[in-house]
Amino acid sequence: MKLFSCQACGQVLFFENVRCEHCGHVLGYLPDKTTVSALEPLAGEAWKALAAPQNAYKFCRNYSHGVCNWMVPADDAVGFCAACRHNHVIPDLSAPGNNQLWARFEAAKRRLFYTLMRLHLPLENRLDNPQHGLAFDFLADEARTHAQGVMTGHEKGLITLALREADDAVREKVRGEMSEPYRTLLGHFRHESGHYFWDRLIGGDDNRLAEFRALFGDERQDYAVSLQRHYSEGAPAFWQNEFVSVYATTHPWEDFAETWAHYLHIVDTLETARAFGIKVKPRVNNGELSAVVDFDSHNAASMAQLIDAWLPIAFAVNSLNRSMGQPDLYPFVLAPRTIEKLAFVHALTHPAARTEQGGKLVNA
Repeated sequence: MKLFSCQACGQVLFFENVRCEHCGHVLGYLPDKTTVSALEPLAGEAWKALAAPQNAYKFCRNYSHGVCNWMVPADDAVGFCAACRHNHVIPDLSAPGNNQLWARFEAAKRRLFYTLMRLHLPLENRLDNPQHGLAFDFLADEARTHAQGVMTGHEKGLITLALREADDAVREKVRGEMSEPYRTLLGHFRHESGHYFWDRLIGGDDNRLAEFRALFGDERQDYAVSLQRHYSEGAPAFWQNEFVSVYATTHPWEDFAETWAHYLHIVDTLETARAFGIKVKPRVNNGELSAVVDFDSHNAASMAQLIDAWLPIAFAVNSLNRSMGQPDLYPFVLAPRTIEKLAFVHALTHPAARTEQGGKLVNA
């Protein structure tokens, strides 16, 4: 995520801000300009955006629920922003607490869409493609079932999110029970979007399927059997040599979704590091832990360029966290095989950077 500033006073802003605390301007995110803009009122619901004064905008319809700060053109007939147009089912907002939990999910979802849009990935919704468009169901458990009901998952473009996951205490409890080093709402979105983009970018392409199977394995193996084996037997020995996480060992589809999520983790965090001018140059150094993020991570020339910057940055922030008595920010090890899988994802998201060599698509 890049840094933003108020066009009226220069105050540094967060992506989620709806008001500048310095000058009081109302703020909104303009997805067509990839920026947070200070706003000035026009007639009716319309606003003048100081970042694009020639255009008139209005807030997404979900702004009224306090869950979205994205904007649409003032004459937009649908009224939902580029991210909220993918919502299929939202929680019952008359139930106490549901609005607050949904707002946390929406904050994470907008960060997902920021990255997907920066990568210029195909984003059809259910109006564009009723059968396979990307859509989200935010579902709450019935009181009698609580944590026994809704399960987070994906099926043919429809991503289901269990509303209880937005409760920090519930999510931390599940993380402990699953022995996971990392579990966040943004992580859920990034992982589940990986299943959607497997269908969109790989499933119908014989060449990409062959490449996928060579790296991740044959996805035609029985998923239910693989899942049962995972939960009964756990991860295979030395799984770290092949996979980014324990859950990635479950099935080739899960391996891809986990790898996809980590690719998005890396790209977005490196953009933040670049925005803050962060560089790593340890006083005790053998030359391998230095990094300067002086490139646009969304348009990196290769996975190698991303990894060369990411590994020192991750080591540094993990060390800072440990100094505060906190767990590692990025508690994962990227083995050479995992980096090879990440390079496959990079090639998928950057088709212009791929060339034909011996019939195989590779990073240019």
